[in-house]
Amino acid sequence: MTALVVIEIENGEVRQASRSALTAATKFGEVDAIVFGKGADIAAQLPHVKNVFSVEGLTHELAEPSADILATLAKDYSHIIASATANGKNVLPRLAGLLDAQPIPDVIEIKDADTFVRPIYAGNALATVRSSDTVKILTVRASNFDPAAPNGGNAAVKTVEAPTNNKSTFVKVELSNSGRPELESARVVISGGKGMKDEANFKLLEPIADKLKAAIGASRAAVDAGFAPNEMQVGQTGKIVAPELYIAVGLSGAIQHLAGMKDSRVIVAINKDPEAPIFRIADYGIVGDLFDVLPELEKAL
Repeated sequence: MTALVVIEIENGEVRQASRSALTAATKFGEVDAIVFGKGADIAAQLPHVKNVFSVEGLTHELAEPSADILATLAKDYSHIIASATANGKNVLPRLAGLLDAQPIPDVIEIKDADTFVRPIYAGNALATVRSSDTVKILTVRASNFDPAAPNGGNAAVKTVEAPTNNKSTFVKVELSNSGRPELESARVVISGGKGMKDEANFKLLEPIADKLKAAIGASRAAVDAGFAPNEMQVGQTGKIVAPELYIAVGLSGAIQHLAGMKDSRVIVAINKDPEAPIFRIADYGIVGDLFDVLPELEKAL
């Protein structure tokens, strides 16, 4: 068996989520990788990778042409894998449609070459699924697979021409500039909920995040209310995180949010409502007004 893993490059480095996808791919035998845009030489340094397909002609990772390219390569592989990032979730379902295969999203465990475990019902149950498709299409949750080392390999780089595709056109990309760790790979995450009351109060999290070298997240309610940008959303419809420490501030603990952070090693909750659902999964809880607790926490740090 040979697996093909989609590698994402960000700021001149292989994303940690992609390195976790590589770890998952190694369970199926030999591994090839594909990089859309520049960065194939960086991916070639990854361990366990035999070949890297470079699609430099596709300067932006548009889902339609990316899926078309993967479909042309699919016949040589038993599994095609990507991390469950926005890009992976965008491309692989389209690929599955082209191959008339059933995509298996958010895999958290690989039992064998045909059998996988994934969460359902917002993470309240786990489904073990078996695929009979010739080519298995998987996205994997990065938090459940240790990331491979960023170097140690010496893969061959092969160029693949980008196909002509008029289904979609790149317009622009807007990136937020932040010196904080990537949310999905941060060791510490501090998240705010609707209890923060407004966007200005969200800045109260920043001094604590600075001291803990933490990423800042937000609940869907906070994002919908305009307190924080969409890329900070943690939860079932946002980013899945599993840091060593997760601090939930002003978060009630809605089921869709818990689905995105309940695997954190240590969870600390700050909420003035002692009956808030977040306390049911918290290792440590502080019942109090966040506007009183946060300044004290900052002083203590």
